[in-house]
Amino acid sequence: MKASKPAKSAGRPDTPVPAESAPQDKPRKVKLVRDSFTMPEQEYAVLAQVKKACLKAGIEVKKSELLRIGVALISQIDMATLQSVLESLPQLKTGRPRSE
Repeated sequence: MKASKPAKSAGRPDTPVPAESAPQDKPRKVKLVRDSFTMPEQEYAVLAQVKKACLKAGIEVKKSELLRIGVALISQIDMATLQSVLESLPQLKTGRPRSE
């Protein structure tokens, strides 16, 4: 006669499981801000041109990512250059354009 094997309880592993696993440090989610703004049609068209050039080069990019690139580049220039570029931009009326 063969010796009978001890019965295993269903669903329990053979190795002991720690009572409480230590919480892992998960990276915090970056809070996203949703905004809208007005810009001249010609400047908006530049976003489409750059996006098209990126796609041609095999780089998929979204308009929001292009704007984020612009923000990253702005943070790297000196104040004199920033002021010069700002002065070259046409002044826009603030607020939403009127509905026609």
